[in-house]
Amino acid sequence: MSAKVGLLCGREYAFPPAFLDRVNTLGREHGITAEFVTLAGTKMGEPSGYHVIVDRISHEIEYFRAYLKHAVLEGSYVINNPFWWTADDKFFNYSVAQKLGVAVPKTVVLPQKAYPPDIDLTAESLHNLGYPIDWDGLLDYVGRPAILKPYSGGGWKHVYKVNDRDELIRAYDGTAPYCMTLQQFIHFDQYVRCFTFGKTDIIPVAYDPHQRRYNVNHAYLSAELGERIVRDARTLNTALGYEMNTIEFAVEDGVPYAIDFLNPAPDFERDRITPHYFELAVQKMAELAIDRTLHGAPQQSWPQWAAMTGMGTGTPV
Repeated sequence: MSAKVGLLCGREYAFPPAFLDRVNTLGREHGITAEFVTLAGTKMGEPSGYHVIVDRISHEIEYFRAYLKHAVLEGSYVINNPFWWTADDKFFNYSVAQKLGVAVPKTVVLPQKAYPPDIDLTAESLHNLGYPIDWDGLLDYVGRPAILKPYSGGGWKHVYKVNDRDELIRAYDGTAPYCMTLQQFIHFDQYVRCFTFGKTDIIPVAYDPHQRRYNVNHAYLSAELGERIVRDARTLNTALGYEMNTIEFAVEDGVPYAIDFLNPAPDFERDRITPHYFELAVQKMAELAIDRTLHGAPQQSWPQWAAMTGMGTGTPV
């Protein structure tokens, strides 16, 4: 067998060369090699040349997203599924999680404060929106304080903690053109960020969200709490189809609330995730890419939330 794994990535330094080297080393006996994908225009019907492509940048570059969808059509296996990632958002994820029995904060999706200037909108374009917004009623629902954050996106951008109606409105007034969610604030005493590989291989890690720092502490969770977090993380990844992800849990009174689980290009830089977890990430991503090259079937990368919530047919993979 002769097969290639391609890597699409952005401003990363440690992970890309380590990943490519590890795939080339582990894949040698299977005839599998790995390299950076190079793109300079894509023709219809043109094969990608890769059995598997690992995508860590297309959320920022539309051309790469278009290329990856075309690559799937031509038979490539893409980690993560570019069709679902395009359609997904955090509010939908919270709603799915709630239906599947995973604890999540109470969440409301809000109308946008304003819209991009290049969109031709008038007052008539927005006649379906109700006004005024009942800010106090929304805060009564989610509780005070609350978190205001985008319904998509990541990297802790445009996230605000608000304590009352006035703070909420001041923060909201600066959020254009983003669509935002208002969310219950979890008064956590433990915080966990789970690396996930292949949907069910879960590594819970002690994480300090204030310092944005990973801590190597293998005794951080009790056995019971660790088992629930792993089970919930597997449920979320299976429902949403993500094979490369991080899932964050804030633990309050022994209950792990899934706070953020749409991170399908997770940070894998050595200096930030520690050398210990960097080595795990490189090894497991290389093993995942090789496994999907040898055994990957298209359904492995598709979300199963419809079947899991009883809305569709099929068996979760």
